[in-house]
Amino acid sequence: MTSHKLRSRDWLDRTDRWGLAHRSSLRAQGFSTHVFQERPVIGICNSWSELNHCSIHLKQLADAVTVNGQTIAENVAHADCYNPEVIHSLNNPLMKDCGTAILWGNLAPRGAVIKQSAASPHLLCHRGRAVVFDGYDDLLKRVNDPNLNVDANSVLVLKGAGPKGGPGMPEWGDVPIPEKLLKAGVKDIVRVSDARMSGTSFGTVALHIAPEAAVGGPLAIVENGDQIELDVPNRRLELLLPEADLKRRLTAWRPPLPHYQRGYGKMYLNHILQADEGCDFDFLRAVSK
Repeated sequence: MTSHKLRSRDWLDRTDRWGLAHRSSLRAQGFSTHVFQERPVIGICNSWSELNHCSIHLKQLADAVTVNGQTIAENVAHADCYNPEVIHSLNNPLMKDCGTAILWGNLAPRGAVIKQSAASPHLLCHRGRAVVFDGYDDLLKRVNDPNLNVDANSVLVLKGAGPKGGPGMPEWGDVPIPEKLLKAGVKDIVRVSDARMSGTSFGTVALHIAPEAAVGGPLAIVENGDQIELDVPNRRLELLLPEADLKRRLTAWRPPLPHYQRGYGKMYLNHILQADEGCDFDFLRAVSK
């Protein structure tokens, strides 16, 4: 599969185009009570014939030869699903879309990721006021401040947590909900960042934003009070600013001081790629012949 295909707007999309649907009910995928821990494998499909409706990528995977000389399809041809509450059939999926969605817009020109299967349905289409944290230290210092100007409709924005900004794109994307909101009964809030988060985390969290704030992506110029719109069904993530204001802020932006001035750290900062490029070193990319 080419890198172009991986970054395609359509690669992770709807079941009517690719045959992908969200079928597994495990914790962090829709607030399930099922936990994938110390359990036998339940089954890949309710029947292997279901792959006839799956994407070309899964069909290619099915034809891969394994260490026993048989293909994956042959190895699991007689597999059964022992608990349909955990792995649903294609006719009865938990969601008709796949669990992960790629977002686009002026806040994420090269894409962002949201685990929609773990998000709150009422927040999948949301517009709110930005509450901005300039880095992880700022987040830890202020997020639980009782005087923080935040409410349930706000959008928490964490900058400086990407491949260069972190550095290392740490798992800081699961921004904690402020204590004052938790005490008021708020269980989820829209959060936006250029960080990662653990696969076991849940909530309405748009992350992996590319380009990141540290290299001058639009996330860098978000200010407190700006309106941000999340529209997962239409795969959009937008900073609701007039184009002239967006260009003015980007022109005025200046990069932060680098984390390292020498050694491996400096080499890392000079050569690490963005999230949509795999966060690899540029000198490790394949060279076209």
